[in-house]
Amino acid sequence: MSRPLRIAAWQCPSRPGDVAGNLARLDAACARAAGEGADVLVTPEMFVTGYDIGAARTRELAEPADGPIFHAVAALTRRHGVAVVYGYPEALEGGGIANAAQLIDDGWAVGGHRKAHLFGGLDSERFVPAVERPATFELRGRRVGILICYDVEFPEAVRALALAGAEAVLVPTANMVPYEIVSEVVVRARAYENGVTVAYANYCGTEGDQAYAGLSTICGPDGAVLGLAPAEGEQLIVADAAGQRAPYLRDRRGDLYD
Repeated sequence: MSRPLRIAAWQCPSRPGDVAGNLARLDAACARAAGEGADVLVTPEMFVTGYDIGAARTRELAEPADGPIFHAVAALTRRHGVAVVYGYPEALEGGGIANAAQLIDDGWAVGGHRKAHLFGGLDSERFVPAVERPATFELRGRRVGILICYDVEFPEAVRALALAGAEAVLVPTANMVPYEIVSEVVVRARAYENGVTVAYANYCGTEGDQAYAGLSTICGPDGAVLGLAPAEGEQLIVADAAGQRAPYLRDRRGDLYD
């Protein structure tokens, strides 16, 4: 058996609209993650552009999945030897915009996810919800899935990835006060009930009308909290996706639910 996947979740403040500056910060974060031996770095939701930046600015900064942002991040993954999950507004064919995240490793697109569960008007006024079932991807010999923020609060989303073989679920997020319960309870429960590692990378500080809750966390398949950032301040937390799984997937009565 190969070694566990080592995951870095990066908690940081938002710099809304500063794409070049955010990519420069990502460069530095990748260097730090590489120094910690991480295989993959997870950024917050919509990290490259900022999240609460308004509909007009979101549309202005939206790009296709293979646009300039992709090529910039791809270069960082080659330079540092660390895969990256980054959040960005994806320009879709037909004119819609998705709240998206993409996983890049060694310069190549491994997979992506579009947010399925839109959070209030902040999402629904700007984004088209995903219609695709969450998918798993192979990353350095391990199966992983991606969800975005509110998605992880729905049990079915994480369960679908676990049933598809995911060992880790990587979650860019922009969770606000007063929803600290998501970091403190929900993420840990999702990890334990599905036997997966969940890495939840949040913003800290303020942006637009939002006060972010921080508390980025990595929780193991045995429910252990492997890393937890404070409510305030930038921090990189790093942990291995390892631990004993509870028998829920083995013992579940799929014939009653599916």
